[in-house]
Amino acid sequence: MKKLLLMCLAVVAGMGIVRAQEPAAQDVAAQEPEIGTAEWNVSVAAVEEGVFEVTFEATITEGWHMYDLGPYEMPMETLFDFAASTGLETVDGPYQFGEPHRYFDELFGFELAYYEGTARFAQKVRATGAEAVLAGEVAYQICKDEFGCVGGSWEFSVPVKEGATVTSADEASANGGSGAAGAENDGATISSDDDFAGDSSRGLWGMILEAILWGFAALLTPCVFPMAPMTVSFFMKGGENKALARLRAIMFGVFIVLLYTLPIAVIIIVTRVAGGAAVTADIFNWLATAWVPNVLFFLVFMVFAASLLGAFEIRMPSKMVNRSDAGAEKKGLVGIFFLALTLVLVSFSCTGPIVGTVLIKSTQGEFWAPIVTMLAFSVAFALPFTLLAFFPGLMNRLPKSGGWLNSVKVILGLVEIALGLKFLSVADQTYHWGILDREIYLAIWIVVFSLLGLYLLGKIRFKHDSPTEHIGVGRLGLAIVVFSFVVYLIPGMWGAPLKGLSGYMPPMSTQDFVAGSGSGVAATAASDAPASRDIKYSDILHLPHGMTGYFDLEQGMEAARAADKPVFLDFTGHGCVNCREMEARVWVDGEVQRILREDYVVIALYSDDRTSLPEEEWLTTPEGKTMKTIGRKNSYIINTRYGVSAQPAYMLLDPANGELLAPVYGYNLDVSDFVEFLNNGK
Repeated sequence: MKKLLLMCLAVVAGMGIVRAQEPAAQDVAAQEPEIGTAEWNVSVAAVEEGVFEVTFEATITEGWHMYDLGPYEMPMETLFDFAASTGLETVDGPYQFGEPHRYFDELFGFELAYYEGTARFAQKVRATGAEAVLAGEVAYQICKDEFGCVGGSWEFSVPVKEGATVTSADEASANGGSGAAGAENDGATISSDDDFAGDSSRGLWGMILEAILWGFAALLTPCVFPMAPMTVSFFMKGGENKALARLRAIMFGVFIVLLYTLPIAVIIIVTRVAGGAAVTADIFNWLATAWVPNVLFFLVFMVFAASLLGAFEIRMPSKMVNRSDAGAEKKGLVGIFFLALTLVLVSFSCTGPIVGTVLIKSTQGEFWAPIVTMLAFSVAFALPFTLLAFFPGLMNRLPKSGGWLNSVKVILGLVEIALGLKFLSVADQTYHWGILDREIYLAIWIVVFSLLGLYLLGKIRFKHDSPTEHIGVGRLGLAIVVFSFVVYLIPGMWGAPLKGLSGYMPPMSTQDFVAGSGSGVAATAASDAPASRDIKYSDILHLPHGMTGYFDLEQGMEAARAADKPVFLDFTGHGCVNCREMEARVWVDGEVQRILREDYVVIALYSDDRTSLPEEEWLTTPEGKTMKTIGRKNSYIINTRYGVSAQPAYMLLDPANGELLAPVYGYNLDVSDFVEFLNNGK
């Protein structure tokens, strides 16, 4: 029975909980700066008989900037409305003081100008009555490159007489105005966790749970389990002082956790200190989407799988292990540290791929999620060894090592083959190689898990397996579970959606044949839109469920203005598991489909697509960086304009100016919530 429970845990950890390269909707608030503001001061001075100059001065938060008077369609220029004034007439239009900073924006195709620190504007008025009051509203945006833009407005009421002043902080004089910038945020960036609709914490808790299960599964591997007797023998020495023995046991567990967690934490902290959050994000984004690391991870997983299946043994250099083992003979905390180090090094050949799985799945744009997930893994891994150090007598209750350990090793090896495909799939989708379409991916999984089922039934034996004369009820139960999973996979070869695995499979658009349609999904999508050939990137990018939409922000906004419809903006990624789950479980709903097709123009912007752009479509930032691929350009636009870096992120936009019509919506599988979100934008 003990063997059955141990093998069940290994299979569940391997089959059931895997989440490949989740995007990161969890860390938005953790990486954002404080939202900037602008405070206004208004003064009045006479310039000639009956004519006054009213000066508006905005004090802008350091590091932020405000656009000049424009005019622009996007972004929003500083705009004055004097319609509420009485007893006066304006002389010409408002004007600005000082030369603003100017740069050519590749995205909009024209020059933009902005002020930093302070911005000063003025309007001349001629008094026509005894009581002249200049009243109205100023609307504006203040922006920060790594944050995005925040819209604001301020209502003012200024008596027109020499020496009169009004400030945005003076609510009595401002006639109930909105005060400092950001008090009215109808078009503001929505980027905090409170405003990011949907339960974004679900993804992080899912990764933590998976990491814990992987930590327990690692204990059952042949490299780790035999270390238990060594732990017991070490802590049985000097056990007469119980308080000291417990302290040593606790420190043993702490050292194991630190040896797994500290290296990744140091990497993240060093990169953030050296280059800022953007550098860390770039590194993790490169790890999650670039073909080099993904293909490398795929090959590493295949090598580890071959090792687990008995092709060869992967070992840490013996000199390193021997030195660590010698250090464990020392007394005190130093000896305990070296014992923990020996455990980590000796178990590397089995824990290496597991650690890689935990880390890579938590690095898509995240800063602290990798640290948290590795902490969860290491705590689960260290806990049983700590308990053995506390209570050495527990060793007598553990099952003896034997043939069952090799069975666990083989099970993990086959599961590693299935999991490793995800890395190759991400690279394949990101670069549009077309080598791992959905049905090929499914075919490999069907074969791998069929082999696993046959192995559990004793029909297949590997090099180090003991002869199996009969199987127990436990192995039979596991075989039933595995073959049931295979049966579930088979209809996917003919286009079944397989909602439970939608986040891990290549998109349906890569399926060559769907039963009942006579063609692939991509063809269905094209037939739904006669003009789809005119849509940029429609030859390589597709919307789910045969929907029609756009993959370039400018083109999509133009189409929305022409159709007089709001925009549904989908910030997504090829490697985004939660994006695929949302599409398979929420977008598929009939009411959601109706609203998206009838009431919105859909734009999907991929954050990780590596397709090179023609030179005329490159985007150059104010800092001089050039975005030359679809993914980098889209990520920069969404991050700077809306302060969002995680996927999935759904935004409802006003087609006239691109302003948000509702808070940004994140990962949330509740269909009714999503329908309510869509209705808010109509």
